[in-house]
Amino acid sequence: MRDYIIKDGKKLRCGYTTGTCAAAASSAAAIMLLTGKTVDNVQVRLPSGETIFMDIKNPCFDVHGVSCSVTKDSGDDPDITDGIEIYAKVSLDDTGKINIYGGQGVGRVTQKGLDCQVGEAAINSVPRKMITENLKRISNEYKYRGGMSVTVYVPEGEEKALKTFNPQLGIIGGISILGTTGIVEPMSKKALVDSLKIEMKVIREKGYTRLLAFPGNYAEKFIDSALGIRGENSLKFSNYLGEVLDFSVELGFKEVLIVGHIGKMVKVAGGMLNTHSHNGDFRMEVIACYAALYGAGSHAVNEILLSATTEHALSILERENVEKPVLKKISEKAEYYINKRVNNTIKTKLIIYSNDKGILN
Repeated sequence: MRDYIIKDGKKLRCGYTTGTCAAAASSAAAIMLLTGKTVDNVQVRLPSGETIFMDIKNPCFDVHGVSCSVTKDSGDDPDITDGIEIYAKVSLDDTGKINIYGGQGVGRVTQKGLDCQVGEAAINSVPRKMITENLKRISNEYKYRGGMSVTVYVPEGEEKALKTFNPQLGIIGGISILGTTGIVEPMSKKALVDSLKIEMKVIREKGYTRLLAFPGNYAEKFIDSALGIRGENSLKFSNYLGEVLDFSVELGFKEVLIVGHIGKMVKVAGGMLNTHSHNGDFRMEVIACYAALYGAGSHAVNEILLSATTEHALSILERENVEKPVLKKISEKAEYYINKRVNNTIKTKLIIYSNDKGILN
């Protein structure tokens, strides 16, 4: 297992998902229940087949079973759940199965489109599988043939959940027990993209076939003030327009309306469907190219290339009387790459705006 990743030249420490913590607490509680002895750490098998050891806290024996906790360690990822205690209580039963429940501080699903069914505790399928497989391994090791009931609970979960996307996703009363690999990679692109897909599935399950997609807070404010069309079918996609378009096709959306600032959308016009600055920044080159194409002089083109912001570049286009054709061409090219990404299988519409001039296309 990788303890660290290198991101932007920095060595960042990996952490563990809430699912891994729940599996570890469940495993330790099961061992203590079957042996009658406390344990300080426990071995947990991850979905990859690798094993890790995790420290155990707060062991407690009572007539109903054994409980204990694991401290959530998110590594260098800025996770709201970092440092909280994930508990599991295990008791024996005669079902012959591993039965998993959510207790205090674990959210309950109220909307379709998530990994769990409506009404279930928000313990996703991979953590459920991790808990089940680890407890079956422990049962075999101690020659126990009966069933077990596992209740995962998080005393701080309800409070922490208010700072997550759970309320918007229709998960009430607590956090989700998540994870696909068991490991948290700091500021992982995969985690961000996975969360976007989950949001889109929820929107689709509510019956919406039209998606309103925008990059971030500034676009959100523009939509609210100038368009007034933001609702339950709205999605903030950060830099991941390409992935959102892919998911739109996969999930069966019929139409996607994209609203974005010229500074983002000019990158799309250059074929960049992930607009993060780490992937490149040719905003001024694109604007300067089309300015020259439509008659701007070399001095103006050089001014554009030296501009610090697209808003300033727009003022130069206006001064040179080439603003309309340049913006039309940028819009056309951005729409071309958007439609190419969806293979023209769904309807798309693009609104480009600037802070100073409003809607540009």
